Amino acid sequence: MKIITRYLFKEITVNVLLITLALIAMFSFFDLIQELESLGQGNYGLSKIILFVVLSAPGHVYEVIPVAVLVGCMYSLGQLARYSELIVLRVSGISVYSLAVTLLKIGMVFAILTFFVGELITPLSEKMAQRIRIKATDSVIVQDFKSGLWVKDGHSFVNVEEVLADTTLLNIHIYEFDDKFNLRTVSHAHKGLFEDEQWHLKSVSQTHLDKDSNYVQHLDKATWRSLIRPELLNVLLVLPEKMSAWNLYAYIEHLAINKQKTTRYKMALWRKLVYPLASLVMVILALPFAFIQQRSTGASTKIFIGIMLGILYQTLNQTFVHLGLLNDWAPAFSAITPTALFLFGGLAMLHHIDKR
Repeated sequence: MKIITRYLFKEITVNVLLITLALIAMFSFFDLIQELESLGQGNYGLSKIILFVVLSAPGHVYEVIPVAVLVGCMYSLGQLARYSELIVLRVSGISVYSLAVTLLKIGMVFAILTFFVGELITPLSEKMAQRIRIKATDSVIVQDFKSGLWVKDGHSFVNVEEVLADTTLLNIHIYEFDDKFNLRTVSHAHKGLFEDEQWHLKSVSQTHLDKDSNYVQHLDKATWRSLIRPELLNVLLVLPEKMSAWNLYAYIEHLAINKQKTTRYKMALWRKLVYPLASLVMVILALPFAFIQQRSTGASTKIFIGIMLGILYQTLNQTFVHLGLLNDWAPAFSAITPTALFLFGGLAMLHHIDKR
């Protein structure tokens, strides 16, 4: 059985990696075409566009691995069936479920790879890519409103007009309220830098609103302690789906403390936890197709079916995310359901094949 495992591992891994490379090349080509529209903005030249596309590639790797595993397994097993190698394995006493266990070991390798890329590589590369683009095009991070970014920080509401790629804040407005939500202080700072666990503000103007008198205070420098951290501002650079699970958890905690809606980020966190398991589900789904019309179904048909199922899986994932956000479903339910449906479908087909 060890020889068979090594043989299957070699055949499937090579095909999965080739398909992954092909899909990454396709998505990178689309990224390149899209970024060429911004060519010439600021210092955004061809070399920086290519660097942006290269740094964006790990995010695509994370997205396409399950699809590549499905297509690669279907093609590899289809080739084994075509040359009657699967029949020889069955005649030798190896059951369908034994083959499934062997494939699960292979799928586990890609599940770990998916988790590693999604947790350690994609968040960093995506952040670097966005910072390079922002700096080169002389732009700022996209804001939630025309007036800039608004953040609730305890009893304060903070408005930042611009956030630079290095998380430097420009034109900061801080509105501080008391326990009864009476406005007590309005502060404006021209610039803010984060050092030594606090923000260092420059060119500060503070308006104090007391019961008896109001007065304005001007300071060249001031410090500001806040729950807002650069890593939280990095959320503006990286989509929630491409953040690490740890950063998502930290940001959810921040939103919860400030009694803000966390559904989107909880959804992204659950997807981060469930998505690597998709590689295991895909190998289970691919196995029954190896025994269906073994000789009449060509390799191109297998690849086409695999790609269609992969597209269906990604579509279901996105559909359940949007439906979950619209209908306020439990994030765990929205994240798990598409993968669970494919798993049940694969197990049902395996059971049918085994009973034939």
